[in-house]
Amino acid sequence: MIKRISSGGIYEGKIGYCRAVVAGGFVHVAGTTAQGAEIPADVVGQCRSALAAIEKALTEAGASFADAVRVVYYLPDAAEFEPCWPLLAEAFGANPPAATMIECNLIDPKYRIEIEVTAVLPAAQ
Repeated sequence: MIKRISSGGIYEGKIGYCRAVVAGGFVHVAGTTAQGAEIPADVVGQCRSALAAIEKALTEAGASFADAVRVVYYLPDAAEFEPCWPLLAEAFGANPPAATMIECNLIDPKYRIEIEVTAVLPAAQ
């Protein structure tokens, strides 16, 4: 069984994807940038917004950050990653996932960070 979770983000309909897909005992959360009508200009504000959208998708799927097994961070400027570390450490807490950070361009220059998460459903653990 596959469950698709939409956040109503502006790119979901334009590109043809959904925020998360639950399949095979995993929750695959698409790369997520800051959400909402007003995108914070700073990387920390954008990180906070992206984490909130990811948390909402994980909750709807029946999981949480504690169930995350993999995370990938995408930033156009690697130097902006370190200011996000406290937020990331707080989100993942005592259950940190395997992680990778990649420096690359994002879909729009206003975005400073994009976060992709894979989590295991608690019942599948």
